[in-house]
Amino acid sequence: MSAKKPAKSVSQRAIAFLLILQTILIGVNAENRIQQGDSPIEVLIWMINQCIPVLKQASSFPEKQKKSLLSTHRPSEDK
Repeated sequence: MSAKKPAKSVSQRAIAFLLILQTILIGVNAENRIQQGDSPIEVLIWMINQCIPVLKQASSFPEKQKKSLLSTHRPSEDK
C-alpha cells in the first residue's frame, strides 16, 4: 500500500508564490544596484543577506504546517 500525499492547499501555493516573488524582486533590486555603480561583490553580499530571511521562512513553513495540522486534529481538552 502506498500512502497518498495530501493535496497542496491554497495557502501553501500562495506562500510559495510570494516567496518566489520576493526572491525575484531581490534579484531585480540587485541588478539595479549594479547598474547604479555598486560593486558586484557588495551586491552579492547584500543579496545573500536579503535571501537568508526568505530561506528561513521557506524552511520553517513545513514545521508550521505540521503544528497546525496537529492542533486541528487534537481532541478538545475542555470536556
